[in-house]
Amino acid sequence: MDGWQRAFVLHTRPYSETSLLLDFFTENEGRIRLLAKGARSRRSNLKGCLQPFTPLLIRWGGKGEMKTLRSAEPISLALPFTGTVLYSGLYVNELLARVLAQNIPYQSLFFEYLTCLQILAGSESTPEHALRRFELSLLSHLGYGVDFLHCSGSGEPVINGMTYRYREEKGFIASLVIDHLSFTGKQLKAFACREFPDVDTLKAAKRFTRIALKPYLGGTPLKSRELFYQLILPKTR
Repeated sequence: MDGWQRAFVLHTRPYSETSLLLDFFTENEGRIRLLAKGARSRRSNLKGCLQPFTPLLIRWGGKGEMKTLRSAEPISLALPFTGTVLYSGLYVNELLARVLAQNIPYQSLFFEYLTCLQILAGSESTPEHALRRFELSLLSHLGYGVDFLHCSGSGEPVINGMTYRYREEKGFIASLVIDHLSFTGKQLKAFACREFPDVDTLKAAKRFTRIALKPYLGGTPLKSRELFYQLILPKTR
């Protein structure tokens, strides 16, 4: 790879006694996996900057399937994440590392990811709004083409007070059944706009994104979610 590219570290794991294997989210190449040789050694100048939430400029190269990180320079300091916001950021990173295929460009999603991180870093309240907007955006970029504004059975516009039941790969169908797959027309309109004016709509958005993301995540639980439940929730009780 000639030239520099903006990127963030999504996931890091040891590769040998001195090296790291890293997943990056890059501006022009999407998610890429690179080997950082010697990055774990005490003398490495990469060790301090290869951290989540640090805006980077990176270069990489190599002829084989496994490319090698050549250089990495921080553009600025890492975004200040602590407490609940830290686990929210880790959740977003894990989500991207799990659902994005490698070497597919997601340029607009990269900037939406950056916006999400900036909102989380500056948030003095719940991060839920930023997370739900990003999840809905991610689903859209993955080719998730559900129509929130029309009943998939009749094609008619959704009505605020009516109930619509979600069916995978089909969309929302008007129904008298009310269960965890059911949403009101008002809620669906909010999802389409990615706006959540009240607590009930925000909870409904969380319920929907979990349903819609499940096929992409498979049966393996998200580690960031498990850590949040173990370390943060007990302190709030």
